[in-house]
Amino acid sequence: MAKGYDMEGKILLINDIQTFNSGFTKREFVVEVEDGKFSQQIKFEAIKDKTSLTDGFNVGDPVKVSFDIRGNEYNGRYYVNLNAWKLEKAGAAGGGDLPDAPFDDGPPSHLSEPPPGHGQEDGDEIPF
Repeated sequence: MAKGYDMEGKILLINDIQTFNSGFTKREFVVEVEDGKFSQQIKFEAIKDKTSLTDGFNVGDPVKVSFDIRGNEYNGRYYVNLNAWKLEKAGAAGGGDLPDAPFDDGPPSHLSEPPPGHGQEDGDEIPF
């Protein structure tokens, strides 16, 4: 199983859910992380049934994201995705005053990339 990582920051952006012709769904969101003098804006992706992770959260909310790093090659180019599988209020220990957002006990048992050629509308050659 892939190693899981955690990162804390504040939500900067939550995109709408994207649904592709094959039925594959994903939602991207951005978390701003303090990193010395300059902050970092890290894009995460929630796929399939995890697209609801951001429900109940708003831009500006402090969060802790649990995620896996996934990589693949397509047409000689390499891509890296940060696949979120858990999202909670930052600093929350026992779930006391957490929002009514879905939580998960661990990484998904199956993370798959869309098939090659997926999402190639309007000349887009990226399969996800």
